[in-house]
Amino acid sequence: MVGFDSPSNLYKKGRKLNYRVLHSHNFKEKHLLIIDDTHKVIFDDFRNVELDEKADLIFADPPFGINFKGNLETYHRMPDALSYVEVPREEYPKFIRDLAEWCYRNLKPNGSMWLVSGWNNLRHVLNAVEDAGFKQLNHVIWKYQFGVFTRRKFVTSHYHLLLLVKDEEDYKFNKPEHYSEDVWIIKRPYHHGEQTAGNELPDKLVEKCIETSSNPGDLVVDPVLGSGTTLKVCLQTGRRCIGIEINPGLEERIKKKLGLNLFRSGNIIGLCG
Repeated sequence: MVGFDSPSNLYKKGRKLNYRVLHSHNFKEKHLLIIDDTHKVIFDDFRNVELDEKADLIFADPPFGINFKGNLETYHRMPDALSYVEVPREEYPKFIRDLAEWCYRNLKPNGSMWLVSGWNNLRHVLNAVEDAGFKQLNHVIWKYQFGVFTRRKFVTSHYHLLLLVKDEEDYKFNKPEHYSEDVWIIKRPYHHGEQTAGNELPDKLVEKCIETSSNPGDLVVDPVLGSGTTLKVCLQTGRRCIGIEINPGLEERIKKKLGLNLFRSGNIIGLCG
């Protein structure tokens, strides 16, 4: 892992990242994890947060609503919960609508969004982004190297990545290669004996999305941050970043993934302070 003893040396300093908390239950428990003026994590439900600066790019890998069980929870958790708990199936259509509308509202007119989905609830995802006002630019298939073995159906070994824009005539697109196809073969990370935030995405996948749809200095927002991959990639590629994560139990995982000792006393600040 690349060390980041001085992340400010990796990019030109931008404007401070500002946001407003609209409402929050158990508000005193919410806090920030601050790296510097242009990289931070807000531990809260994204629906409680509005950004004072709109995003150039939103990257979101939300729960899939499929009763996935992992060793850490990334959504709808209680502060003392230890297991992964998905958004219940019956709540998923509303959840994904809320996410799509929030992202559309907090995105610049020429901004883009990458949204990751499984196949099970893809119909709800497609309906939600269309109803929110997004235009679908591409539907990318990510093929990974293994899936859960099945006896009476084909093994699932892919995810869907939707590239969404507000304006089909005005958006950023840095073409990765001369002949860029919409099927990506990228290996999933394998964390043997390591506690993770469930299905963590490969750095290479997130990096390809971020570099394609934003430029250095741009603001990237991840409203369902999880283990912090988006934040890590933004530090590496010179993008500013706000991550929003409902599960404060993932704070240590985020620190470990970043591989730096920036979280000294004073860098973690209570929102009510």
